[in-house]
Parts: sequence; C-alpha cells; structure tokens
Amino acid sequence: MIRDPNPWTVEAWRLAAALAAGLLLGWVFGGGALGLALALAGYLGWHVYQLWRFHRWVRVGRRSDPPEASGIWRDLIHELYRLHQRNRRRKKKIAKLLNRFHESSAAMPDATVILGSRFEIEWFNGAAVELLQLETPRDIGARITNLLRHPDFVAYVQRGSYAEAVEFSRAPDHQVRLSARIVPYGNRQFLLTVRDVTRIHRLESMRRDFVANVSHELRTPLTVINGYLETLVDDDTLDPAIHTTLKSMEFQAERMRRIIDDLLTLSHLETREDPKAEQTPVPVPALVGGIEEEAHMLVGEKGQTVTVEADPDLWLRGARTELHSAFSNLVTNAIRYTPDGGQITIRWFQDEAGAHFQVEDTGIGIPPQHIPRLTERFYRVESDRSRSRGGTGLGLAIVKHVLQRHGGKLRIESVPDQGSIFTCDFPSTRLLRRPSD
Repeated sequence: MIRDPNPWTVEAWRLAAALAAGLLLGWVFGGGALGLALALAGYLGWHVYQLWRFHRWVRVGRRSDPPEASGIWRDLIHELYRLHQRNRRRKKKIAKLLNRFHESSAAMPDATVILGSRFEIEWFNGAAVELLQLETPRDIGARITNLLRHPDFVAYVQRGSYAEAVEFSRAPDHQVRLSARIVPYGNRQFLLTVRDVTRIHRLESMRRDFVANVSHELRTPLTVINGYLETLVDDDTLDPAIHTTLKSMEFQAERMRRIIDDLLTLSHLETREDPKAEQTPVPVPALVGGIEEEAHMLVGEKGQTVTVEADPDLWLRGARTELHSAFSNLVTNAIRYTPDGGQITIRWFQDEAGAHFQVEDTGIGIPPQHIPRLTERFYRVESDRSRSRGGTGLGLAIVKHVLQRHGGKLRIESVPDQGSIFTCDFPSTRLLRRPSD
C-alpha cells in the first residue's frame, strides 16, 4: 500500500473543490448559500460513508485485506493496518517463546509449576504430575498450599522470602523428600520448582550414621591406649628418649580423643529430628561466667588477659549444652591462636538486630581468602600450625550447626597479625529478660 505524501493536503484540496463546486452551482441557479450548503453536505456525507467502511472493516472485515481509500482515511487505515501487522508478529513471537518454554519445562526432570498472584496453579509440567501428584484439569486454579499441605512448605510460601529452598516430606509416603524453591517474576507471578532429594537425603543420613558408628567404635580402644600411655608416662624408670616418645604419643592420642568427641557432637546435632533447638530459657550470663573460668584455666602460664562484658539480664531461648559447646569452642580457639600476653574479650550484648555473643582476640588473624571456608569440617588455614596447637578442625563446624539450630549466624572479621572477631548473631525472637526472683 502506497501512502499519500501528505494526506491533509489532499483533504484541503478536496474541501476546496467541494466549496468551489457549491459556489458554481449557486451562481448558475442564483442561490449561493444553498450551493455551499449542498457542497458541504456532500463532503460530510462522503466522510460518513468512509467512516462506515472503516468501521465495518475493523469489526467484521479481514485485517489482511484493508479497503481502498484516499486522503486522511487512507493514511488512517494504513497506520492501523501496520499496527495490526506488528501485533501479529509480536503475538507469533510470544507464542513461539511460550511453546519453547512449555517444551523445555515439560522435558525437565524437576517438577515445574507456574503460580498466579494468589499462588493458584496456572500450569505444570509432566514431572509435577508424578512428583507432586497433580492432575489436569482438576488442579488448575487450585492454591498450591491446598495440595501441598506440609507445615514447612506452607510456612515457606507464607513467609514471602524465597532466597533459599525448603525441604519437606511428601504425604502419605513420608520416605520421599522434596526440595522446593519459589522464584517471583513478572507482575505477582511465581515459578515453583520441586526436585526429589530422597537419594541425597539417604546418602547424607548414611554418612552421618557411619561417622557416628565409627566414632563410637574408636572410642573404646582409644580409651585403652590412653590408659596404657598414661601409666607408661608416669614411669620414671624409663629412658628419657622413650619417655619423650611416649609423651608425643599421649599428646596425639588425646588429640584423637578430642576429634572423636567433636565428631560425636556434630553427629548428635545433625541427627536430631527437629532441626530447631529447644526453647528452654538459658541464663547466658551464668553460662559465660562458667566459660570465663574455663578460659582462665586454659590460659595457664601464657600470660593472656581474659575479660568479659555481659548483660546480666539478657537470656536466650535454646539448648544450654549446645550453646555452651559453641561458645566454648570460640573462646578456646581465641586462646589457642593468640600469642602469649595477648588480650581476649568476651561480650554478650543486645542491640536492635538481636543478641550477640562475641569473642575478640589480638591473635595471629586469618587471611581474607580463608574466611568463607572456616566452618567446613577439617578445613585449616595452615595445617601444621593448627595441629601443633591441638586443634581438631571441627570447632567452627560445631558452632555453625548450633547457630543454625538457634536461627543464628556466625560473622567473622579478621586482620592478619592483628586479631579476629567472631560474632554469633541471634534473632530477637529468641531473646528473654532474666526472670524476676
């Protein structure tokens, strides 16, 4: 379709021609005003006819076959036709993208569900039929929480924070473990992906059981070995060279005992059915006081100074033995890696973010590239130096698991050769004030 170079010019000439014809008719028949009125009526009638043709084409006509016109009507039809063609191309492109998305989602081994603004099901792939036991069209439009009713999943949906996935068992067969993740997109739309993690869960359970069983089996023979070594070390009749060897053996046996104890502690934390710690009121100031006494005994002749700054009225809901294990591990590490004469400060305080247990030292510090991996089991910044100081490599892993069970997090700040600050952050929901006597 060829556009007029200037449709308004055509209309101006058309109007001028109509007026000229009206004046001519009025001059011939002796009625100038009547001639102009007839000319304007004819011009208006022609536009009404064009408007009727345009309306009929828009309503019932084929958009691919626009009517012939001229002037402003030709330009208007051309613009509408071009807009229609553009929309058709856009719809075809969107349809292709949707088809590709549906095809790729249908081929995924993980269940994929598209949810609306109220978490109602709009679409799901074949894996969701098998994994989540959904049916079409029965479940289209139903809220996902009405079909997946596990309390952990319902709480995850209602929480509105989807940075991490949630794991839960599938009813009625609770042996099947699922991991779900919600991704918001568009205008209040949500993409739910669910995968079967039963095999991973079983392997992790087997690993935990293996570590626990091996640790228990090693404990008895190691106790016997320690007993004999203690007897031999106390024998003053032995050759000094043999005595030195026995002392080294006793040190390594004691280190192995601590490793086994830490492995059993980790196994105990991991194998509990309830992932959250108990809600018993814990007098943390008294707990910190006991840890301070232990710290003074560990300092011995190293000349280190241990100070405590604790809010005497700030308590916590949790498990006392677990918190003691985590806090004492941090204090022991600070003593172990702080040179003689150094300063160790223990703090227990509250601010607007919650409660915090903090251990600050003037020790050897940690290079920044090692900090993200410090809570991994047996990870060491310098293996030889850590072993010589008697560390097991499991202390910070225990701290991490205890804090997870208490809804807390571990923050680590450190500058090499200047010292480190380890902070346990607890949410305000776990805080208590000391009960009045």
